[in-house]
Amino acid sequence: MLPQKRLIIILHCVIVCGLLLIFTGHTLLSAQWLAELGPTGYALGAACIAIGLICSLPTKIYLTILLMRREK
Repeated sequence: MLPQKRLIIILHCVIVCGLLLIFTGHTLLSAQWLAELGPTGYALGAACIAIGLICSLPTKIYLTILLMRREK
């Protein structure tokens, strides 16, 4: 098992990657050239947002629980 400090650093990195994917997906959906791709372009932007949410939200919940246990 990883030491707790290293695990927290890894979780922070996963959260940042998830937020970057959400931002990238939003940027893709806002771009004009994406409309030229049709449904494939919108699916690409939506996939980036979905993967970003999958990465960031559960990790944030687990990190919050881990930090609450650490305070006790």
